[in-house]
Amino acid sequence: MTTTETVRPGVLAPSRTPADTVAETLGDLAGQALREEALLTPKPGLVDRRGGGSHHDMDLPVLLASADALAAPIAACARVAQVLPLGPALRAEIGALGRAGEQRMLDATGGVNTHRGALWALGLLAAGLAATGTLSAASGFAARLADLDDPAVPSRDASNGGRVRLRYGAPGAMGEARRGFPHITRVALPALLAARAAGHGEHTARTDALLASMAALEDTCLLHRAGPEGLRTVRGGALAVLRAGGSGTPHGGALLGELDAVCRLRGLSPGGSADVLAAALFLDSALPLTADRSR
Repeated sequence: MTTTETVRPGVLAPSRTPADTVAETLGDLAGQALREEALLTPKPGLVDRRGGGSHHDMDLPVLLASADALAAPIAACARVAQVLPLGPALRAEIGALGRAGEQRMLDATGGVNTHRGALWALGLLAAGLAATGTLSAASGFAARLADLDDPAVPSRDASNGGRVRLRYGAPGAMGEARRGFPHITRVALPALLAARAAGHGEHTARTDALLASMAALEDTCLLHRAGPEGLRTVRGGALAVLRAGGSGTPHGGALLGELDAVCRLRGLSPGGSADVLAAALFLDSALPLTADRSR
């Protein structure tokens, strides 16, 4: 693959724009979205400005280093999607780029798995945006791409998420992708936009978008740590905050603090919802580059 080819007609930028420019922009936006998710404080059980939350092996500097490391691999996913058509060859390339990106992440974090799920989601969505040029088409492209088998990976997934999917039947990151990332595109992103439209500040809007995902997602991070009961605890707590008017109200803010305390005490970490929020922030930031920008 060369770096001199231009974007195919109908995609994100005019044909005179080099593919690398579009891809690098998407990679930068993805890295920034990961940083902004990490910096959002407070988040129940998650790494934020206060520390590691329910995690003993990571903190904010580690998450920020991971975010910076993943911008280039995500850009590479976008770049190859501008050159190869949707099909097995592109799936194989995306898989190879994802594995290289995961190793880059581990090198940056001292071996800590900070953003494996986020890399999967953001890499596929960046590829979809680069190839199609609209948010709605991007998620459909990503779903079709995820539905193809990666020839370099065995069919049995030995990861924590894979074991949780097998035990509990949760869709996990793979199922989310194959469904077009519904918790990103139909839960977190609409919640973010609705909170802004209602006049809430950005911090409240982002926190409520995270809570919307937490209330709905079958989070395999939670299932891995605490099983269905832990998942129910976090879902119920997040829903209670939203029903109290959201994190920006006095009652909602108090309930958010209570949920955070429970998550820290019991080691509950809604990491899947953190990835969902990062992806929603990414799509939101990429909107001005797409054909949806006037909406």
